[in-house]
Amino acid sequence: MAEYDYWKIFPRMPRKVTIGDITIRDGFQHEEKFISTAAKIFYAEEMILAGCREIELTNLGNPAGIPQFRDAEQVLSYFRSDRFLKRIAKKGIKPEDITYTAVTIREPAVDRAIELKKKGIGPDRILMMVSTDPEHHFANSGTTLSMYWKEAEICIQKAADAGIKMCGTVSTIWGSPITGATRLEDAVEFTKRWLSIGAYDIEHADHDGSASAAQVYRYFSMILDEIPVPEVHLAHFHETKRVASASVLAALQAGITRFEGTLGGLGGQPANFLDDCPMRGTGEYYYKDPRYVGLITMEDLLVMIDELGIEHGYDVDRVLWLGEKMEKTIGRRLRSEAIYNGRTLKEGHMEFARPGLKKLIEKQGEKPGQLVPADWAPRATLPEKYRARS
Repeated sequence: MAEYDYWKIFPRMPRKVTIGDITIRDGFQHEEKFISTAAKIFYAEEMILAGCREIELTNLGNPAGIPQFRDAEQVLSYFRSDRFLKRIAKKGIKPEDITYTAVTIREPAVDRAIELKKKGIGPDRILMMVSTDPEHHFANSGTTLSMYWKEAEICIQKAADAGIKMCGTVSTIWGSPITGATRLEDAVEFTKRWLSIGAYDIEHADHDGSASAAQVYRYFSMILDEIPVPEVHLAHFHETKRVASASVLAALQAGITRFEGTLGGLGGQPANFLDDCPMRGTGEYYYKDPRYVGLITMEDLLVMIDELGIEHGYDVDRVLWLGEKMEKTIGRRLRSEAIYNGRTLKEGHMEFARPGLKKLIEKQGEKPGQLVPADWAPRATLPEKYRARS
């Protein structure tokens, strides 16, 4: 007999996952208007109250280049404040269960994170990034890969001495918006390099939505064959072709247990314009329509995971409510479908039932629950040409 149990077909597929929120950092960095400090704090705090335990709060790079995060210290300070700690205590949330991350692409940003840690407001985890495509890497960091690996090695040790974990990101795994196709084997090797120099965990990133489900499954199967520690690996999928949910499913099937998303699917390259002023960012946008370059939407991701029966720890309805509010904050229709179409209700939508069916059934003399004519056999008999061959 054929096997139809999903978890037997895909034995590595998890029953429980961790989903991080990176709306405040990745989501807002692509916006061409400054998002207020109050809004950043509101959404981050609400996501924590909704169940998030891994959250990116800011980028500690030079505010001259990324002015969206000129309020980095204010945002970080709030989440160490007595006001916040009292609020989560009332909800039974322990502060030590929440991991706050800040992006620190270069060494000066790492040094800034360490100084903030000394002040008692620094992040628990920071992030540096390499791309398997040297051109993409140079666009993001301004260095060669060899230069960057040396810098990262120094930064990991500095951070560890200060009690800060380092996440090593591997980007352009499935392709580069600059040079095109890349090799999965290079990304596997880069993952090993990060771990060999002391990285705490690895973000495996599809920063431009190049991934296909088949290649995602192949890559993460390769990764978990070589490094069979699921909690080390984090999947990061951008959405440019509306296939990121397929990539998430493929990653689940391969055994990945950690994911991240943004409310409304916000995100993309650092903006090259803010309010009324052009910015450097990372140069010209890679895509013709800059609205469609963000991550998989947190709302749709959660609904998908929830309906697969996988434990995730979130109040899904609260996140859907936040998604509605985010559209007002940003001022446009975002990409979540779940905030409009909702979850798949097991009880259905009986308000849409047409009147008269019960009377028609009675008039026809049918029994309740009857699905085929009474004089038909209880089971259909397939014609020979359609039958399965044993």
